Amino acid sequence: MFSRRIDPHAGSKSSSSKGHKVSKSSSSFSKTHGVSKSRHEPRRRPTAASSSTPNDVSMTSPGSTLAPSIVTLVVGKEQRIFAAHEDVLGASPWFQRMLSEQYMDSQNTKRVHLPDEEPEIFSSVLEFLYKGDYYPRLVHNKRRNSWELEQLDEEGRNSSEATVYHHEVDGDLLKDTVIYCTADKYGLEELKRVALRKQGLQSGIQCSTILASARYAYANTPDTDSKLRAHYLALIIRSRSTFKRSGTMQLEMYNGGTQLFFDLFVALCNHVDDISSSQTTPRSNRHFF
Repeated sequence: MFSRRIDPHAGSKSSSSKGHKVSKSSSSFSKTHGVSKSRHEPRRRPTAASSSTPNDVSMTSPGSTLAPSIVTLVVGKEQRIFAAHEDVLGASPWFQRMLSEQYMDSQNTKRVHLPDEEPEIFSSVLEFLYKGDYYPRLVHNKRRNSWELEQLDEEGRNSSEATVYHHEVDGDLLKDTVIYCTADKYGLEELKRVALRKQGLQSGIQCSTILASARYAYANTPDTDSKLRAHYLALIIRSRSTFKRSGTMQLEMYNGGTQLFFDLFVALCNHVDDISSSQTTPRSNRHFF
């Protein structure tokens, strides 16, 4: 009885609506695909960064050129072993040239032999390169406005030894003199100034040690040196009353002196000339008129 009226356009509407839905879903998928693509991009970046991490670590490995290399130093007749960083030793022009000719061994280290150095002296040189001073340190007395050596005993003398045994002379030398000559060899000008100042603070040294140290200074410094050599000349002139009674001084001169004694003679002549010229000035003779 009842008949169903079929709309001829219904199929087309439903199909078009379905097609419209499909187009929405496809557009929605494209948008979703676009979002998912943007989400995946930052996930790839950590992967790339992590892959470069081993390269960064290998650059700081001990075998890398950027890592601080350790230099092994064999010092003295006893072949005592010291270790120091290459960049620290590079403060010395002498070590710069020496290390530039060295190659890494199987343990990624360089080895330098110093058979003519005294281990105690070289230890002080390394201490200066790392700390800017060596034992005993210089301490500034603000009350007296003067420089002193640390760790003084009750009598005001330094508790450390001022001399060191040196195999070259088979005897004792002033430690600061040997350090000065070593610093001159290595091109460490600041260490030379520190050693010279410390030597000026020493006292109670025997005449034989002073003369032996003066000979060593003349043998291990260039003729152009005007610091350490002048220090010894002034020291002998100030202590001339002691050296006149010294049998060591007479023996040194009888055996034929070195350049030291000629320089000492010139310095004494200049000292006498200064005294003579000061006595002949009108100001010095005004009390005679």
